[in-house]
Amino acid sequence: MYAKMITLAVIGFFTWSIQGCHSSAANTLVKRDPEKAVKVRTQLAAEYIRAGDLDAAKRALDQAFTADSKDSGANMMMGVLLQQEGSPTSLEQADRYFKRAIGSDPKNAQARNNYGTYLFQQQRYPEAIAQFKIAGAALGYDQRYVALENLGRVYLSLDDVTLAEKTFKQALQVNRDSSISMLQLAELLYLQQKFSEAGPFYTQFVRLTGVKNQSAAALWLGIRLARANGDEMGMQVLINQLRALFPDSQEYQRFLQLQYSTEAVWK
Repeated sequence: MYAKMITLAVIGFFTWSIQGCHSSAANTLVKRDPEKAVKVRTQLAAEYIRAGDLDAAKRALDQAFTADSKDSGANMMMGVLLQQEGSPTSLEQADRYFKRAIGSDPKNAQARNNYGTYLFQQQRYPEAIAQFKIAGAALGYDQRYVALENLGRVYLSLDDVTLAEKTFKQALQVNRDSSISMLQLAELLYLQQKFSEAGPFYTQFVRLTGVKNQSAAALWLGIRLARANGDEMGMQVLINQLRALFPDSQEYQRFLQLQYSTEAVWK
């Protein structure tokens, strides 16, 4: 089963202390330097969102809009906030804010990546693909590989294995430490019974993330690859790890169903 979760990449402002900004100081900053005020308040909202305080994030963004209601970053962050809140009304409003962000700055690759995330969540796949393609092609955007990972996952949801494989390889070209791409490529190649090609991607993934830090999905893939390659000892080690760490997982339950199966490829 392919993972369908898309990465929500909140805008990467510099770190800002949530406790360190009082309203009087903020008002003074708005008067002196409106552009800086928008950036500071938008970044503060991002920190509140990460901390799960959506109400405080909304207040910070309202202050940012007082300085400049058309700012691309502030509109994008409001879209992220409303998407996080998740009610039907908020999700409908989020779409408008993402569009405003992109309308104010069509080169804002982060806004396009986050809008693509929203569109995928709404199952608007062609629109999501369009946004991820633009973000994934934006040279200099430090999260370009994330946009490509997201694009690959959309292709997986559409069962377009060829484009998914191509896109995950592009993500690895942009960032050779893209662990998501390594694992997805290993899974794709395994399902095509290209075990000798899948193995190195899985090995790279384990080397990067650590043997003891594997998810249930990664362990399950490792078990299937070890079985396909006749590595009974390696397979048993991974089975034990899966059973110990994720006994209630879908992956372990799947193993229990298939442990006596003679099918060439365990799915």
